[in-house]
Amino acid sequence: MRGKKDIFVLLGHPDKSGLCGALADAYAQGAKEAGHTIVRMNIGEMRFDPVLHKGYRERQELEPDLVAFQNNVNRADHFVVIHPVWWVGMPAVLKGLFDRAWLPGSAFRYIKTKTGERTIFWHRLYAGKTARIIVTSGTPPWLVRFLPGNVNAQLKWGILWFAGFWVHTTWFGPAEHPAHDKREKWLRKAHDLGRKGK
Repeated sequence: MRGKKDIFVLLGHPDKSGLCGALADAYAQGAKEAGHTIVRMNIGEMRFDPVLHKGYRERQELEPDLVAFQNNVNRADHFVVIHPVWWVGMPAVLKGLFDRAWLPGSAFRYIKTKTGERTIFWHRLYAGKTARIIVTSGTPPWLVRFLPGNVNAQLKWGILWFAGFWVHTTWFGPAEHPAHDKREKWLRKAHDLGRKGK
């Protein structure tokens, strides 16, 4: 491990009492034991409107929790997002978080021409940062990977990579009723990732 990191952990499951919450706990505990600095937010405890009522045509004022989220991402060297797969994607409230807070000027900035017109190119404002997505699914991970549309593509490529993160994914499943020893193995894996700051 090379140095200590500022790590931001986002629990993207609305209920922190299940497996995703336990994985977040294990990751954070491992990171703290190794001397990393940890900040954590649980999406179920955040208060914000996840709906973009006018799309991006009008500015929608950010609630304090969204501002805190942006600040935590800005400060972090490493960003960890933990969420379940629901209906071949992330929970709606987690997508809403990124809809609201992943904005031009905060996560990325489009390059404009001399006349002020937007081009197809952009600056990735989080370039140099790393991220880890930890996913749970009721379906075996090898099978989910064959589903149309690539379940992980939206968060990994369309959101995090787009803003400059170098992203790795860890996938646990089938996760609905895992055997005790398998669940403990997954928690040890999350703990180890936390210790390594990965």
